[in-house]
Amino acid sequence: MASSLHPQRGHWYKRPDLNDLFEVVAIDDDDETIEIQYFNGEIEELDRTSWEQLQLAAAAPPEDWTGALEVEKYAINDRVDDSPTSLDDALNHLDLNKI
Repeated sequence: MASSLHPQRGHWYKRPDLNDLFEVVAIDDDDETIEIQYFNGEIEELDRTSWEQLQLAAAAPPEDWTGALEVEKYAINDRVDDSPTSLDDALNHLDLNKI
């Protein structure tokens, strides 16, 4: 079964075959590659063909989306009115506020 899900940066997906969650962290339209980061911190780069061959399901971000990152929750939550729901949200906030 091929994936019919279009990759979107900052969105979480689940690979039922591996029972793994991952987030799309980068999409390079020029090279037609998709960089994903598994919850455990492992990063993988896929080409479009490989993405389309994966069995995927859309997934909600894990409750503790920091995964393998050593992000102190209080450092983010003390400075953000609305807690970020993904790594992408947190990084965007950090970029904007130069924390």
